[in-house]
Amino acid sequence: MSITSLLGDKQRFDVKPDDTTMKALVTMANGGYEQLNYTDVPMPKPLAGEVLVQVLAAGVNNTEINTRLGWYSSKVTQGTDALDENDEEKSSAAEELDGGWNEQTPFPFIQGTDCCGRIVAVGEGVDPTRIGERILIRSCIRKDSWDSLENIWMASDFDGAFAQYVKITAR
Repeated sequence: MSITSLLGDKQRFDVKPDDTTMKALVTMANGGYEQLNYTDVPMPKPLAGEVLVQVLAAGVNNTEINTRLGWYSSKVTQGTDALDENDEEKSSAAEELDGGWNEQTPFPFIQGTDCCGRIVAVGEGVDPTRIGERILIRSCIRKDSWDSLENIWMASDFDGAFAQYVKITAR
């Protein structure tokens, strides 16, 4: 399954504010700060085996910065300081079909791989007493079980924590 199909339609970010939306920082494309769009997006709804987490804190690390700059592309042969965030020509030159996640970076998307929060809703099959539980989210999630070697990554395989809420597997 491709990353693009996991994240869904790009039009999911074109919404009007109401009680079914939340605020998020959406990364629109490779480039500088101008590619970050603070906007209303649809509120995620937990499916079976998932929880909805209110993000209480999210960290910014080199993964978010380097992904936005396009530094993970195989076309980049210099250090991150060569991709000046304020130089649109240099940073947009890094954009390639191999954005670093084994295929094209799925723009637009919500970054944020590190966060903690509080469970505010649960999907089918999840104990409702977990609502209110404070959690630290592991960004690398075993897709099927703890014994599985197949992983999915928050903020690359599904939307991340630069939002008011994020949904994740309940494990």
